[in-house]
Amino acid sequence: MKQGRITIFDSHLHIIAPGFPLYSNQGFTPEPFTTADYLSKLDNYELAGGAVVSGSFQKQDQTYLLDALARLGKNYVGVTQLLSSTDNNTILRLNKAGIRAVRFNLRRGGSEDISKITPFAQRIYEVAGWHVELYIDSQQLDALIQTLLALPKVSIDHLGLRKAGFKSVLQLAEQGARVKATGFGRLDFQPASAIADLYKANPECLMFGSDLPSTRAPRPFKYGDITLIQDTLGEAASSKVLWKNAKAFYLGQE
Repeated sequence: MKQGRITIFDSHLHIIAPGFPLYSNQGFTPEPFTTADYLSKLDNYELAGGAVVSGSFQKQDQTYLLDALARLGKNYVGVTQLLSSTDNNTILRLNKAGIRAVRFNLRRGGSEDISKITPFAQRIYEVAGWHVELYIDSQQLDALIQTLLALPKVSIDHLGLRKAGFKSVLQLAEQGARVKATGFGRLDFQPASAIADLYKANPECLMFGSDLPSTRAPRPFKYGDITLIQDTLGEAASSKVLWKNAKAFYLGQE
């Protein structure tokens, strides 16, 4: 690691590369954001790796994702969107290319229906050790808590987005779910107290992510989001949130 630079493992980023399929979602089609754009944006940080996450506008396409992972290289993994009918051989092929999770996008669509989550989550974990990730308004979590707690591994995007359902996010974290400290500009609450509460409930749960390029966010990622985590938790705890927790979760590395 280069001395003096903050280390991060970016648990949530999007790549939107020209030449790969895009699908308009709710009237929105994103602008390009390449791997070179991403690396340039975070050039001041020591990158320990990251997770490239499929957006609603990419549906079940993996061609862009496989290309992005090949370009980003070591310690970058993929979070894709798959239909529950996907066969085991395809899952194993994608696993070999670096994909490690399936995303259920309840917020924007473009993914498999949530009704399929239990059998699909069990199968992808048994076949390849994958987990599931949810982009969801936390107010919807209460009805899903018991379902999610029964899954092998699960994470929630963007601190759950809404203050009104934060108690459900906290309950899941207490029981071992992971929560992404990402997308602060998408929240309807200030993140500092939520981060402090989640860390107290489960020091392993929080995983920082830039959410770059912050498509459709009212306020995109800014470097101060990292400073906020450091100021809220202090040096030792913030290092867990900024890189150690996510590196262990995605790569199995301490």
